[in-house]
Amino acid sequence: MTELLDFEEQWPRWSGRKDEAIRARFGIPPARYFQLLGRVIQTREALEARPMLVNRLRRRWELGTSSARAG
Repeated sequence: MTELLDFEEQWPRWSGRKDEAIRARFGIPPARYFQLLGRVIQTREALEARPMLVNRLRRRWELGTSSARAG
């Protein structure tokens, strides 16, 4: 959990380079990384550990899922 949150602090925005960094650091495709991140940010432990980061990620996640549903 903390590794994903640490990584998000270092790479706050999506880019092609972030995809490369995800593959290099975690050895998984970016789609899987974002699935895992989505689960992590819903936990109480993550919110207690990094409240500002987790709330920012939750807002971004909600915007992404609501626009996907609307589109």
